[in-house]
Amino acid sequence: MTISELTLKSSDLEPARRFEVFTGSGRRREWLPDEKARIVAESYEAGETVSAVARRYALSPQQLFAWRRAARLPLAEAPAPEPLFVPAVIATPKPEPAARRAPLTRKRKATRDAGVIELEIDGIAMRVGRGADARTVAAVIRALKATS
Repeated sequence: MTISELTLKSSDLEPARRFEVFTGSGRRREWLPDEKARIVAESYEAGETVSAVARRYALSPQQLFAWRRAARLPLAEAPAPEPLFVPAVIATPKPEPAARRAPLTRKRKATRDAGVIELEIDGIAMRVGRGADARTVAAVIRALKATS
């Protein structure tokens, strides 16, 4: 038995009622929100099935089910994307009078502190130095948040 014999034969003796030929660029169709809402409302009418409505508009039933699921979600409960960054506040150093010069040890400390991030959560300050493990820093931040 060949593949074409398996796919072309049907257990039903009823012939196909409709045959569609798609021409054109084959792009995805874009549905306006009003059209989607009308199709979803039609799928909820008494005596209608999702498959019949989907077939009528040349949709897959899965697509219509996804639209119905999205329509049931209130806007307030829609999952909001979690922020990936927190706002950073950069404090500019206060200018020192020109007459005063910082000692040499001060300069070394400033270069050593370069690349340090300082976090303050509920009055608790945390300094993250260069080369700190990201997982350790995340665990400490979670612990600080849990205590606040």
